Amino acid sequence: MLDIEDILATERMFDQNKLDVRTVTMGISLLSCVSDDEKTLCDKIYDTICRKAEHLTEVTHDISREYGVPIINRRISVTPISLVAGGLTTASYVPIAETLQRAADTVGVDILGGFSALVDRGMSASDKKLIDSIPEALAATKSICSSVAIGSTKAGINMDAVKRMGEVVKETAELTKDQDAYGCTKLVEFCNAVEDNPFMAGAFHGVTQGDTAIHVGVSGPGVVKRALEITRLGQLVAEAATERLHAPFGIIDLSLAPTSAVGDSVAAVLEEMGLESCGGPGTTAALALLNDAVKKGGLMASSSVGGLSGAFIPVSEDLGMIEAVQRGSLCLEKLEAMTCVCSVGLDMIAVPGDTSASTLSAILADEAAIGMINNKTTATRLIPVPGKKPGDMVQFGGLMGYAPVMGISKFKADEFVARGGKIPAPLRSLTN
Repeated sequence: MLDIEDILATERMFDQNKLDVRTVTMGISLLSCVSDDEKTLCDKIYDTICRKAEHLTEVTHDISREYGVPIINRRISVTPISLVAGGLTTASYVPIAETLQRAADTVGVDILGGFSALVDRGMSASDKKLIDSIPEALAATKSICSSVAIGSTKAGINMDAVKRMGEVVKETAELTKDQDAYGCTKLVEFCNAVEDNPFMAGAFHGVTQGDTAIHVGVSGPGVVKRALEITRLGQLVAEAATERLHAPFGIIDLSLAPTSAVGDSVAAVLEEMGLESCGGPGTTAALALLNDAVKKGGLMASSSVGGLSGAFIPVSEDLGMIEAVQRGSLCLEKLEAMTCVCSVGLDMIAVPGDTSASTLSAILADEAAIGMINNKTTATRLIPVPGKKPGDMVQFGGLMGYAPVMGISKFKADEFVARGGKIPAPLRSLTN
């Protein structure tokens, strides 16, 4: 437990180093809500979330005031909805997404994740319904996030799901074209998805985590030298939240999750290490060094470090990344190389609106392959913005920031994507 001097020392870091607790995320199991009647299911989901998270916003505001710690977001993650809704015979799960939004509004959280499906080994009828519902669900709600696990080191890559998700991204972009494809900012595709991730859009409450859990996501690219202190701060917030919300402690996720504010950039940290511009030669090596240092520093300071914990490289949320794209040092292919050593993947990448669904699927497959072969989590959040071309700037607002539209190779992979089937798991998947 931190004493008052620890707290005061940490507080002095806020303005100088952009330290914050990015999120307190409450994971909530919805398995007890299962029903074959849609109204009953939705009523149970709403009641469960409102009961479990009734005091989440109030408690986190209290903790923030008491300890002088900025807590930026209050979030909820729930059991993947494709598992909860499997007994329904309805054709669409959009009403469930609307119920989740109503619950999020009632308890006052910023974002709710878990409109999700886990299909790395195959797609059930419920998984297919959920995936088909994603475009309309994300267009009809403002705070609901969706994720689909399309592969893993153990299972390989489900190319049928990859193909379908390329189409879903396009459909979501079209339905939210008046908002510059904003719906796509709430949709992520995973390889090696983790059950205790507090960050959106990929958070869901894993079935092995019990009824509830409290996860804290700590961020701040300006505090790399203070990784130990940051994690201890996250531990303090987690302990206070779990005690007051009567939920077990899940994990601390120590991640360098940037914002578009000056001084809060992973790219700037990499350039401070000696690179002329992020994306140039040496960038992947510098990012590998940074990511490893963050993990090692944080691991010493908490009883349970988990989630993703490392450096994020979302273009729209990192001013240094945006500037690197604009000056021409950072391209999509270099970003893909960097995802081999960072904590996530191709995150918040705006691409031309006329990019085909098969090209999007091929990029998803590339990123999933990196995760599968390297036994790491990779995620893809592509935003094909209707009417936009490379070099245009797109505004998403809030934490989503703004992004330059990046160019994509003109060469196609239509035949490869159309083959479907599975990419087999690597030999290491047989390790038991």
